Amino acid sequence: MNTKKDEVHYNSSYYYIGHFCKFIKPGARRIGIQASDNRLLATAFENINGETVAVMMNENDSIEEVSLSLGGDSMMLVLPERSIATVIIH
Repeated sequence: MNTKKDEVHYNSSYYYIGHFCKFIKPGARRIGIQASDNRLLATAFENINGETVAVMMNENDSIEEVSLSLGGDSMMLVLPERSIATVIIH
């Protein structure tokens, strides 16, 4: 907060960390993931209960379509501009 200008500045990393903590549980292990588009950021974890959590972030000012594949299964996702999305696979 800038008290001299009476302004509040929001730190986006605070919200990212909150998002991760909601889905990635203590004891999870990071697993490999490749984004289908190098303009996107992606990471994945396996929680101790066996579910896979994939988190993708679109920092662009445009909608991005991505393909998420695991084993023989795949799905298409549409990520809005400047968004973060989580997919949980049981």
